[in-house]
Amino acid sequence: MSEAAAIDPPVGAQAFESTRRRLTPRQAEVVMQLVRATEAEVEQVGYAGLTVRSVARRAGVAPATAYNYFSSKDHLLTEVLWLRMLGLPTVVFIRTQPLHERIRDTVRAMVLFATESPALVDACTAALLSPNPDVRHLRDRIGTQTSRRLAAALGPGVDPMVVRVLETTYSGALLTAGIGHMSFMDIPDFIAEAAELMVGDRSAGPGGDGEPGVTR
Repeated sequence: MSEAAAIDPPVGAQAFESTRRRLTPRQAEVVMQLVRATEAEVEQVGYAGLTVRSVARRAGVAPATAYNYFSSKDHLLTEVLWLRMLGLPTVVFIRTQPLHERIRDTVRAMVLFATESPALVDACTAALLSPNPDVRHLRDRIGTQTSRRLAAALGPGVDPMVVRVLETTYSGALLTAGIGHMSFMDIPDFIAEAAELMVGDRSAGPGGDGEPGVTR
């Protein structure tokens, strides 16, 4: 096995694939205008005050155009989160790096925007709970990316159940932080400690096999 393994998030045109169809360059530009307007609008009015119409007005497009791409404000906010997920750096597995550090760094990248904009992360957390089908579609994709990134950080041959439990723990920690019972910046170490409890750290040191959570 190689000393490092990487996982690359989708890039290019895939980043602009809507929940309904693939987008032309012009359509992708409109989507990005709406996404940027959503980020700016939520800073001023929060989740409760956000509407698709207010975002369209800020973006300089007609409300009907905005609704052509996004079915609700929850859909808009989830798209913001999805695109931020796609923009994260590649996760690289380095055999000699301790498990705690690999998981901590991976999770820190995923929650970093929470410290940049508490209003945005609160709004995105609320949006993710929506039963809207478009939100559910993106939520599944976000979950898949989260799972892949955690699996890459854990290392080759990891037990899929370990990844699933860790992903669930991460989701629960986000909700806990969202209601104010935990700091978002405590999440990376919390998830890293959970990983160590489940699989230990056999990625380095004498006798280590470099494959935490391997199924035999």
